Amino acid sequence: MATATRQRIILSLTLIMLNIWAWGLGGFLLWIRWNSVERPLPAPHEAFPYGEIRIGVDASYPPFAVDNGIDLYGIDIELGEAIAEEIGFPVRFVNMGYDGIYDSLTADQVDVVISALLIDPSKTRDVQYTQGYYNAGLVLVSPVGDEIPDMYHLPTNSLAYEFGSAADAEMRIWARRIDTFETRAYEIPQYALDAVRLGQADAALVDATSFHLYRREYPDWEAISTQITHSIYAIAVRHDRDETYDSVTRALETIMETGKLDEIFQRWF
Repeated sequence: MATATRQRIILSLTLIMLNIWAWGLGGFLLWIRWNSVERPLPAPHEAFPYGEIRIGVDASYPPFAVDNGIDLYGIDIELGEAIAEEIGFPVRFVNMGYDGIYDSLTADQVDVVISALLIDPSKTRDVQYTQGYYNAGLVLVSPVGDEIPDMYHLPTNSLAYEFGSAADAEMRIWARRIDTFETRAYEIPQYALDAVRLGQADAALVDATSFHLYRREYPDWEAISTQITHSIYAIAVRHDRDETYDSVTRALETIMETGKLDEIFQRWF
């Protein structure tokens, strides 16, 4: 009798657990389905209630944003204009110091910040970041035919870098991990790249932007680069402005998918 009762209890508990599992699975599948459906975007006036897209930018960082005293121009300016065109709403750039960028979002002085803005995990309680649109991290540059793709190929070779920079710090980490290699410090990244181009160093460790701009100046120089570190630029929106975030995110995705973002970078790099 006791055995039969115990079996009924076990069966009941099993059925309860199966029901809980089924409900949990159903809820999970519903969540996946809900998040996989592309929901309609909010109307522009809901996402941008002031009748325009107000974009905060620090126009003192070429080639991303520059103020020539008459107008603003640069990669981030063209990106903001492309986003506004995709959304179908007028745009106004608000030039400000970098220190006030995040405060301008909090104070509702701007709707969006596009300003070579690095994703900062400490800010995610106050802002929402879009996906990255540019990687400004360090790259290892070497001539075609004499490639040095990573630090493990550096021993017996020489590395040029900017003294006191992020490349300098990365080089010191490498020096503790691999066999000896020659180090050659320069005042600016361009001089480090000069050293490689002129055969005075085997490789250079510089930020990606410096390399891209240098290649534009010397288009016939055959060099390759390998991404070493990642410093991602993204667009920021205030944390409680979901409609704004959805509109900007969808516009950025479209610009990237259609190749418009690549076109912008090609014009500058």
